[in-house]
Amino acid sequence: MQTGTSTKAAKSLAAALVALAASAAGAQTSGNAQALLDNRFVFSAGAFLLGTDVNAALNGSSTRNPDVDFDETFGKASDSTRARIDALWRINPKHHLRFLYFNDRNTRSRTLDRTINWGDATYNVGSNVESEMKMEVIELAYEYAFWRAPTYEIAGTVGIHYTDLSLRLSGTATVNGVVRPFETRTSSLPAPLPVIGVRGGWVVAPNWYLDASAQMFKISIDGYDGHWTDLRAGATWMFSRNFGVGLGYSHFNARVDVDRSNYNGRLKLGYGGLQAFLTGTF
Repeated sequence: MQTGTSTKAAKSLAAALVALAASAAGAQTSGNAQALLDNRFVFSAGAFLLGTDVNAALNGSSTRNPDVDFDETFGKASDSTRARIDALWRINPKHHLRFLYFNDRNTRSRTLDRTINWGDATYNVGSNVESEMKMEVIELAYEYAFWRAPTYEIAGTVGIHYTDLSLRLSGTATVNGVVRPFETRTSSLPAPLPVIGVRGGWVVAPNWYLDASAQMFKISIDGYDGHWTDLRAGATWMFSRNFGVGLGYSHFNARVDVDRSNYNGRLKLGYGGLQAFLTGTF
């Protein structure tokens, strides 16, 4: 996942929010979908069918280790559990609070066909090694709807995006010249990052609602140096005034260099794929 491509996509999506709003202005305001623009509370929960791209390096005490491509080294995970929850509270038509929770966890095991250096441990070719990745994302953001009409709204976003990533390797490893058959190394990377972005929603038909959002940021502070983008688009069919079902697509990409006591190294993380979800509004 190239940074330039993600940045261009984020800018294109942000521009599309403004352009599409005009076409949505003629949509009918009557119908179940109108509740997603007018109601105070909107919730959605769903599951992902998505692909991941995890490249990470954990430096040793005196070395700078090469990156480990977890998907290429350990293969795709078959036991992944991924869920996403979104909530929106319209304090009033202009001022909103938004909450996001995302969870991804998988465990993979493979006999290595390449050497892995992870911190001060070396997992050699032929070793059977298990990897586990756990990631949680929590976001709390304030929104201001700077452009609002009966059938659409466009809002700017500012807030905090907190990612907690944990990577574990277990298996036979060499540490300081000594072979250890059950060496386990767990590294965690909590990363609180600012949020800035734009979100839009449109009632395009009496029972159909489209939404899209783009967030991006670059930061260099407190041992973190990197950038990230988060893009999402979805369509919801409201089969009643209070409930609907939908499909969405999300793409997240982050690249960070970290120099902290709990993690010293590099991380490139990406995921993208379809999400099926249930929406409720009151």
